[in-house]
Amino acid sequence: MDTFRKNKPAIPEVIAGPCSAESREQVLETARELRAAGISTFRAGAWKPRTRPGCFEGRGAEALEWIAEAKQLYGLRTLTETATPAHLAAAVASGIDGVWIGARTCTNPFAMQELADAFAALPPQDRERLEVYVKNPVNPDIELWIGAIERLRLAGVTNLKAVHRGFGDYGKHIYRNPPVWRVPIELHRRMPDLPLYCDPSHIAGRADLVAPLCRHAMDLNFDGLFIESHCNPGEALSDSAQQLTPAELAAIIDTLEARGTSPESSVTERLEKLRGKIDRIDDELIEVLARRMETSDEIGILKREAGMKVLQPGRYSRLVESRVAEASRLGLSESFMRGVLETIHEESVRRQLGNNLEF
Repeated sequence: MDTFRKNKPAIPEVIAGPCSAESREQVLETARELRAAGISTFRAGAWKPRTRPGCFEGRGAEALEWIAEAKQLYGLRTLTETATPAHLAAAVASGIDGVWIGARTCTNPFAMQELADAFAALPPQDRERLEVYVKNPVNPDIELWIGAIERLRLAGVTNLKAVHRGFGDYGKHIYRNPPVWRVPIELHRRMPDLPLYCDPSHIAGRADLVAPLCRHAMDLNFDGLFIESHCNPGEALSDSAQQLTPAELAAIIDTLEARGTSPESSVTERLEKLRGKIDRIDDELIEVLARRMETSDEIGILKREAGMKVLQPGRYSRLVESRVAEASRLGLSESFMRGVLETIHEESVRRQLGNNLEF
């Protein structure tokens, strides 16, 4: 995939902080550690829209006091999420430097218009100083994303930025929210002057996947990274699995800096990009195999209900011959393709027999 920006700094801006502001101690400790790691913009959610009731939904306006204290103590720029006009009013009153609008809010044009009206009603000095980050909608709908941004522009918001956080999808995937990179690339094509940030934490859903996503965002020359970091992720009240410690985040940033500033040859740089491409293809391949096995499980259930045998030699032989012929047409060797199909078939049979068959 070609990069979509030219002449950008080697290292993008990094905005970091916990998913939720859980307590004064947690906010201040995380902010202190992130400042020591070189982070200058601190993000923390005061209100947390959650999928189901009964989950931790943030501390609300009280959390804004802790975020403001972190700003004063450590000289940080501060951001929080706003989903309603009341959230926005409270955040502005606290002295917040910027806000982000989440995927669920961006998905709803009525909610976006209410927020746009609230921005329009702010004193001009507040509306102009606020940085406003708009995350993509839950589904990969470029028009919804652009529409949300346009509503804010019409309301007089000038300091706008977009955040790519991946898209919701049903089924098993490597990522919590598959990135569908073509959508942010199309957003840039249509709004080339709009700064674009990547949120690898929400795309990944797992802390160990954040680093490679950061590198991919760098390869695509995003303007910045929006990363969740917590002083003790294991105790986090929301999104525990995807949050990094400040030390882990610092290590990732060091890796990005080393990659961006070292005198690499053109061959090495091309090799890294091709390896990244292989990594993404492998991710897709694993997801496809998982979906195939899910379908195989359904077939196994149906066979058992109908009293049919699991092994269907005739069907399998026809499948192999047709797949081998197609693979050959695409430049894959017969022996390779037969080996792949045999391995997949063995796993399908094992699962249909209730995982009791050993090969």
